[in-house]
Amino acid sequence: MTDRFDSKEAFSSILSRRSIRRFKPDPIAKETLDQILTAGTYAPTGMNRQSPIILTVTNKDLRDCLSRLNAQIMGTDGDPFYGAPVVLIVLAKKSCPTHVYDGSLVMGNLMLAAHALGIGSCWIHRAKEEFERPEGIQILRSLGIQDDYEGIGHCVLGYADGPSPQPHPRKDSWIYRLD
Repeated sequence: MTDRFDSKEAFSSILSRRSIRRFKPDPIAKETLDQILTAGTYAPTGMNRQSPIILTVTNKDLRDCLSRLNAQIMGTDGDPFYGAPVVLIVLAKKSCPTHVYDGSLVMGNLMLAAHALGIGSCWIHRAKEEFERPEGIQILRSLGIQDDYEGIGHCVLGYADGPSPQPHPRKDSWIYRLD
């Protein structure tokens, strides 16, 4: 980690990041994954409560099990994780009034860090529903996590299998100035 901030590089990453929906099966190096995870832990949280946690899933069997559960919730039999070899699941303590916002900022940091390191990502929903089911609760209990957490999202990671999508035009009504 460096304290040097390159604003041009940061803006370039923000403006060029896209959701990737086709991944190669290649693993991500532990050092690279650790950098992405560290970026997630530096997301701002309400009153610095740091309510989110990140589950890192690199085990293919568990990844496939979560994919099937997510697909079932969605009502499909495809892979909602698009073949990504890594799934980061962000959860946050329900007792924290800002838990959804805090977890969402963690997801944003994870995706931007991944992009900056040449790793594709996509936010996949239904983590809330997954971790309300017995299978999800059992995963948390098996890790010794006893607090009441809500699933915020899955950040699927991997090397893109193809070019990044082109950005869609920005809508005209994004910004309203109150000068």
